[in-house]
Amino acid sequence: MEAPVANAINAWFYRQMAIWAGLLKRDELSLEYWERVFALRPRDAATALTIAHRRAERGERRQAVAMVEKAIEIDPDRAAAWFNLGFLLQELGEHEDALRAFDRAVALDEKLDRAWYGKALSLLNLGRVDEAIAPLKKNTELQPMSPYGYYQLAHAWHRLGKHERVIGTIRQLSRFEPKVAKQLEREIGVDAGVPDPY
Repeated sequence: MEAPVANAINAWFYRQMAIWAGLLKRDELSLEYWERVFALRPRDAATALTIAHRRAERGERRQAVAMVEKAIEIDPDRAAAWFNLGFLLQELGEHEDALRAFDRAVALDEKLDRAWYGKALSLLNLGRVDEAIAPLKKNTELQPMSPYGYYQLAHAWHRLGKHERVIGTIRQLSRFEPKVAKQLEREIGVDAGVPDPY
């Protein structure tokens, strides 16, 4: 059997074993098989991202970053990979580098709401609250029924001393997440007129 055919068969077999090991909660074995697939298919960005995910789940963030970077090297136009890189760098506290990754992600896919949110969180962590407003607004436009963007936006407006904007954001949130809106009222110490949902 020729080497390329044998490699293809082995890669297919290892991939199946990796999937089954994952389903059986044999995470160590699953990772080992995914790494075998990648050894046979070193230009497979999807496999590199799967390995990165497995590494991140194990708390091995540096190794996960390295695998995401390999995936990006293989396929630099994959917005989700850039988001994953930003997320991992953010978890490592490397917010400037995370911002560059999030910016690349949204340049590739303007509708990638989680990248806008990630960008805002890094800006907030860097104390650049005024810059975080635009990505938070973009996140809430793309995910109008998710409370996370509104929650951070209300706190950002509060930090900037924009009382009316805080009230408006809490009221908007109260239309679909009254419990979170009430919690925000308590945390920030404002009365936005949200009825008690309890």
